[in-house]
Amino acid sequence: MFRRIFQLIKIARKLSTSGAIDTIHQIYNLPLMINLFFNLISIGSQKKILNNQKQPGEKLCIALEGMGTTFIKLGQFLATRPDIIGEELAKNLEKLQDRLPAFDTNEAKKIIRKEVGDNQYKNILELSEPIAAASIAQVHIAKIKYANENKEVAIKILRPNIEKLFNEELDALMLFAYVVENLFSKAKRLKLVEVVHLLREITNIEMDLRFEAAAANELYENTKNDKGFNVPEIYWNYTTKKILTLDKVDGISIREHEKLKDLGIDLKILAENLIQHFLKQAVRDGFFHGDMHQGNLFVDNQGNIVPVDFGIMGRLDKNNRKFLAEILYGFIQRDYVKVAEVHFKAGLVPQDASKEEFAQALRSVGEPIFGQSIKDISGGNLLAQLFEITEKFNMPTQTPLLILQKTMVVVEGVARKLYPETNIWEVSRPVLEDWLKNIKSPKSTLDTAINTSAEIIKRIPDFPDLMDKANYALQLMAEGKLNIGPISSKNLEIEQMKLKNLRNNLIIGFFGIVILSLLVF
Repeated sequence: MFRRIFQLIKIARKLSTSGAIDTIHQIYNLPLMINLFFNLISIGSQKKILNNQKQPGEKLCIALEGMGTTFIKLGQFLATRPDIIGEELAKNLEKLQDRLPAFDTNEAKKIIRKEVGDNQYKNILELSEPIAAASIAQVHIAKIKYANENKEVAIKILRPNIEKLFNEELDALMLFAYVVENLFSKAKRLKLVEVVHLLREITNIEMDLRFEAAAANELYENTKNDKGFNVPEIYWNYTTKKILTLDKVDGISIREHEKLKDLGIDLKILAENLIQHFLKQAVRDGFFHGDMHQGNLFVDNQGNIVPVDFGIMGRLDKNNRKFLAEILYGFIQRDYVKVAEVHFKAGLVPQDASKEEFAQALRSVGEPIFGQSIKDISGGNLLAQLFEITEKFNMPTQTPLLILQKTMVVVEGVARKLYPETNIWEVSRPVLEDWLKNIKSPKSTLDTAINTSAEIIKRIPDFPDLMDKANYALQLMAEGKLNIGPISSKNLEIEQMKLKNLRNNLIIGFFGIVILSLLVF
């Protein structure tokens, strides 16, 4: 308990001295009590002065970068939540630079030896100095002996004790969020405790590099037959929770346009390939790279796109994929009634809403876009405006679709930098047409029917037992003994109970000290 409070005081001083609180106050006009608390907590330390000529969002980025891992990750997470912090601030936080000084290479060697064991470590013939260092991990180039060959690989290594440091700081942030939510009623709508809890869950997965390796491996399997897109191979014998080893990328960054031209690569074709590969991953496989900015994309000598950094991935179920493909294709055809019908069939808009009014609202999104020049049309921006419209019709926006929309904006931006006149709609059309044709083909319909029938037949022997269980569950629900809330909220509920318990202990401790003082003095 006292460790968490001590950590909270350290973080409060860090927030105050970095200039973060002053910048947040500029944006949100914080309550007097919070400002007073941070002014008191920073007594005796020198505040960092940030450039007043910069926008508040830019200054907040600088402040968060200076505060280290936890706050860089918090900023990156909030950049994906414009519903909490607003669209403008979310866009500013997307520019957050995830860079920290590298840790010592000798320390990296110790971590690798401990993770892979002495026998496997002997097969690592060379290890370079770090070539990149971020808040959670850094990357080295190595030469390893693998299957009687010498292979050049990249090894990603977690920072020493990063998990412990991160979780300690998040514990303190969780307490701070809880206090703010309970003291200020206006803060409840921001769901600060939930935000910190989600950040913990997401980043703890990111800190287990086996998950990133599995994501890269799945993307590799999905795309290995796709011409023009190469995912680096994973070396599982050299991959653990703390290290990830994969093929070294021999290529040029996709932002180096002149070097790509010198290699004889057609930037127009490269831009089109990038968009089409992303859409194939999204609508065909339902699994896509969720962080396809210029720093994570390379091009090899043959013109193949090579992605790196598989920490953020997006996943769409079959219904969402069909929904996405039909909506985008409907907009390409400017068939707004069809797009409206897709929403109603999918149950994404309440049935009592007017289909005609919804189609009209969709037209208000689509027609201005088609009135723009080719270079200004964006599928990602279309989805963003679509989500704004659907909110007005009480349609809950799903997180996977938000990740997809944000990634689509980034991918289109990279493509446009390669070739400004890229026609997003014409490039997207063949991918969407092929997939829609495939899922509506007689073979696909027959396969679905066979799979459904097989599943039903398989479950027939369990049917009597299933009915008994259903009857028992209905009885418990009627008696109010069964909670049918989402399972994913359980961890959050446990966290909130811990915070309430901590609050009660603090109150008891405070009164205990007061009573003891009265007895002694």
